[in-house]
Amino acid sequence: MNTGESSATAASASDLPQKRDWRFILIAIVSGLGGLLFGYDTGVVAGVVLFLPNVFHFGASMNGLFVAIALAAAAFGAAFAGALSDAFGRRSVLMVTAVLFVAGAMLAAIAWSVPILFLGRAMVGAAIGVSSMITPLYLSEIAAAHWRGAIVTINQFYITVGIFVSYIADYLLSGFTDGWRWMLGLGIIPGVILLIGMTILPESPRWLSGRGLVMRAEAALRFLRNQLDVSVELGALRRDVVEGTRLAAPWSLLFEHKMRRPLIVGIGLAIFQQITGINAVLYFAPSIFQAAGLSSTSVSILATVGIGAVNVVMTAVAMRLLDSSGRRRLLLWGLWGMLVSLAIIGVGFMVQLHGALAYVIVTMVAVFVAFFAIGLGPIFWLLISEIFPLAIRGRAMSIATVANWVSNMVITGIFLNLLLAIGRGPTFLLYAGMTVLAILFTLWIVPETKGRTLEEIENNLDVADQKPVSYP
Repeated sequence: MNTGESSATAASASDLPQKRDWRFILIAIVSGLGGLLFGYDTGVVAGVVLFLPNVFHFGASMNGLFVAIALAAAAFGAAFAGALSDAFGRRSVLMVTAVLFVAGAMLAAIAWSVPILFLGRAMVGAAIGVSSMITPLYLSEIAAAHWRGAIVTINQFYITVGIFVSYIADYLLSGFTDGWRWMLGLGIIPGVILLIGMTILPESPRWLSGRGLVMRAEAALRFLRNQLDVSVELGALRRDVVEGTRLAAPWSLLFEHKMRRPLIVGIGLAIFQQITGINAVLYFAPSIFQAAGLSSTSVSILATVGIGAVNVVMTAVAMRLLDSSGRRRLLLWGLWGMLVSLAIIGVGFMVQLHGALAYVIVTMVAVFVAFFAIGLGPIFWLLISEIFPLAIRGRAMSIATVANWVSNMVITGIFLNLLLAIGRGPTFLLYAGMTVLAILFTLWIVPETKGRTLEEIENNLDVADQKPVSYP
């Protein structure tokens, strides 16, 4: 499809003012629950591991394995999520994922042996991996262009809410003998709500169009847009299919010349999101604060809850800015803020700040999380849902998501050993160095996609060796 009159017409149709009725609210609440489950089930382990040495006689290595098994399963789930969503539909796979969340949380909560505990966590991890890829994909395909940034970023917002809620749950339940069971079992509630809510929302009209189910695609668009005449947008989707962008495209399409740039952007941002240190900070925040001089465990946990609150608030700010300031500009602002805060943290540890000055490090950790939350955190998930062609979008997003989870697993796994090997200061300065590379990467190749339809983004990214596309 060329970028002439047909694209302009499609864009104008997508950008027509739309009343934010109950459909918008339903999309915002229900679809984002996949992100909440993602955040809760990854964050809650910080409290659970405190119980496991007494219940199952775990040592440090078994505690590490308990954390790692969910991350490994998430990478496994993400690897198959794209192909499954292309074959069976985004909505259908999300519904199955909700069932997997519920079953895994229930099994882990009632576990009477180590194998059952690990099986439950592996099921939850696989569900996390699938939902982390399909939720932003589904949201991007059902949202109109003018509020796609906010809608897709709801997923990241829910992730931060899930992490925050898990910190609070850990704090409130830590005094109970079986508190760890409740920590794991609470994930059942949003899983059930997600399953029920997805029965109301329609399948992705883009997926339906790609499968030749035009009447169902039209019905889905009418529901989502709250208007009877969706002929222009439906016509754009049908032209996309007619000109060869079909969901039955072979895997070999991933290796074609036109896919080079989108894959570099997606995989590159996936890796940079992790090697700049965010999950090392979120998973081990209490230890970092104690090392900075907060000797009280309770104070360190409360400070961690505060970091979770900062993460939530700044992600909400990002939702307001993404469709006005633009993805690329906000990403660069966030990376520069991360760089400065990481440098100050690293230097602070190296000069061994004490007393009141230790709160400088605590403050800078909050600043680091805040800038991550308005930049690299949500923008990675948003961009990978936008930049890949429809024909291969699910599978390409799987590759980027697997790269993200594998990087997460590696960085989290080596963090404590890295602290022992080179010290806290150099570790955070190393993350600062990785952030410099992320800034250069963004300047070199990451495009601006604000306000464009997915079809226009696809057409404009089909220039692999030219300068980054930047829309006004």
